[in-house]
Amino acid sequence: MTLHQISTGGFSKTLKRRAWAIFTLTVLLGTLSSCGQQPEIAGPQFGTEPVSLEVPILSFAIHPLHNPAKLVEAYQPLIDYLNSQLHGAQLKLEASRDYAEFEKKYGEREPEFILPNPWQTLQAMEVGYHVIGMAGEPQDFKGLFVVRKDSGLKNPADLKGKAVSYPSPTALAACIMPQYFLYEHGVNINTEIENHYVGSQESSIMNAYMGLTAAGATWPPPWRAFQKDHPQEASELEVIWETESLINNSVMVRDDIPPEVAEQISRLLIGLSETSEGKLILAGMETTRFLPASDTDYDIVRQYIATFELAVRPVKDR
Repeated sequence: MTLHQISTGGFSKTLKRRAWAIFTLTVLLGTLSSCGQQPEIAGPQFGTEPVSLEVPILSFAIHPLHNPAKLVEAYQPLIDYLNSQLHGAQLKLEASRDYAEFEKKYGEREPEFILPNPWQTLQAMEVGYHVIGMAGEPQDFKGLFVVRKDSGLKNPADLKGKAVSYPSPTALAACIMPQYFLYEHGVNINTEIENHYVGSQESSIMNAYMGLTAAGATWPPPWRAFQKDHPQEASELEVIWETESLINNSVMVRDDIPPEVAEQISRLLIGLSETSEGKLILAGMETTRFLPASDTDYDIVRQYIATFELAVRPVKDR
């Protein structure tokens, strides 16, 4: 064997040894690196939408009791609680920016569950939703007129020539009932006052606070929430008149949802007031409890609306 062959062979063996060493080191470092990584945690995930558990995720749409951010703050704990107890489905909360958007959603049968006002309840029945509960005491469903304490208003007739704010022309407690109250007290709401439909309960109250309207129409839960969230502004306001009570908002289910899912949700809602956790959730929604109810309980609303439309105005253009 020549010196060249020995040198070449030795060099080749050296390269092989180095290559093997590099390969071994790479594998070792990769193993050590992977050992240092934190394993993925397959535990519960938290957020505003439920984690998919290979069950259907159903929308629960709430009519604009508050602006969307406030509504999520008030109602997400309820959805979280229902999801923790519900079998065969999960829920996600759906807010709407105004009454028109909410009404469009259920009109097109998009959400599986809805919490509408009593007039919207009648409309939703026409497209295949059914009542499975009532959200709050009937006596809490009434219209309020909120004014500045320095408004100088004494009687409903003092509003003639002035402006009144409402969330929407289809808000039953916060518009229809206050307008009927004014009609009963001799005020023609079509010719003697300006009607400002401002999109939300809070906006209606704030219009009165800022002096943009002489009075803001609302109803008890948003007014209680406003007093908590805006105590300084609320201290300069007062409720000057209130309407009679009617029947409270409903909880409804679309007619193609399995009855066992709807029955679970109805039972869980009605049972909320029986536990300390449930009472805390209800307090955040400014609601005392959920009550059993059915479609026929809302026949009184049908009669009320018929009287209102005959005397005052159409609720909605047809």
